[in-house]
Amino acid sequence: MDKRVYLLTIVSFVVGMVELIIGGILDLVATDLGVSLGQAGLLITIFSLVFAIAAPILLAATSNMERKRLMIIALFIFLFGNLIAVISPSYAMLLIARIISAASGSLLVVLCITMASNIVDAQYRARAIGIVFMGISGSLVLGVPIGVMLGNAFSWRAPFLLISILTVGSIIGVYFFLGKIAPKQPVTIREQLGTLKNKKILFAQLTTFLFLAGHLTLYGYLTPFLQSTMNLDSTWVSIVYLLFGVAAVTGGAIGGMFSDRFGAKRTILYVITVFGLSIFAIPYTTFALPLFLIVMIIWSMMSWAITPAMQSYLIQTSPETSDTQQSLNNSALHFGIAFGSLIGGVVIEQASVNYNATVGGFFVILALGAAIFSMYGALSWNRKIEKTRA
Repeated sequence: MDKRVYLLTIVSFVVGMVELIIGGILDLVATDLGVSLGQAGLLITIFSLVFAIAAPILLAATSNMERKRLMIIALFIFLFGNLIAVISPSYAMLLIARIISAASGSLLVVLCITMASNIVDAQYRARAIGIVFMGISGSLVLGVPIGVMLGNAFSWRAPFLLISILTVGSIIGVYFFLGKIAPKQPVTIREQLGTLKNKKILFAQLTTFLFLAGHLTLYGYLTPFLQSTMNLDSTWVSIVYLLFGVAAVTGGAIGGMFSDRFGAKRTILYVITVFGLSIFAIPYTTFALPLFLIVMIIWSMMSWAITPAMQSYLIQTSPETSDTQQSLNNSALHFGIAFGSLIGGVVIEQASVNYNATVGGFFVILALGAAIFSMYGALSWNRKIEKTRA
């Protein structure tokens, strides 16, 4: 395995941290900038939405640029966005900073994935992509507890300062250790979207979208939920997020083992079912902290256990477009994060944070339906269409 893959994994981890790192400190941001929790939650929504849309567009627009040079430029823009966040005097300025970070970060993540597959031998390609994805998933689940601890100890600006420092380290690492890499003609956006004509693929990607939407409806607002239902102080909130992050990373490993042993299809269906039951149960466990933590750990583990199984399922379903499906799945994931955080903010504004788990649970039910249709209903659907055309 080419050791440069681990450098790309570090870059993807640093970039991924910025997406959800603000999730656990929404109350601090809202108080300091004089906005509501729902408005603060839009900082996650906008980031994820821009991230999902910008990646394929920017990759196509920069297709002729040498990859190392492009990565360094994108890292400097990403650094600029985070420095703006550190000094933002207003909500509007912080929103602009998030947009800059999201656009540049989306390009960096796609570059990490494509470069990792290009710098290794063919037999290591899948493993290299998997290692980079571990950096992304690890950052998404560990970014929040890091943000909570730094935010509560210093200020909500502290996490962005940390990301800025790590970005400088990434720039130095890429400049000195990553050799020049010639651009490779990317798959066009039209070609990527064309693969969704396959209903099995379309509903598999929809499963990821709905699953993450249900998850973020509660997870994006977990801090106000903990404060409202259990009156937890900042120390306990930090502990909860840390436990959640560790459990999520563990869940990703367990999901991979289950997928290898029981098959991707069964693993996806079991994970969604257990995940849905746990998120529905969360509001009814807040009377006892130990019980809540047990159910929360299950919820956390299942939240990322689906990722390796879904990637395996997509590769099995369409091996000839596996790279494209991983890219689309990454976009579906971020669209889900954006939509879920938006819905969660609406629930808080219009009702109460106490209902976020239940609303999120309904999206999980839809995700289960989409997964079942992808696995067992789409084939007959495609056959009916073919007969109609004939």
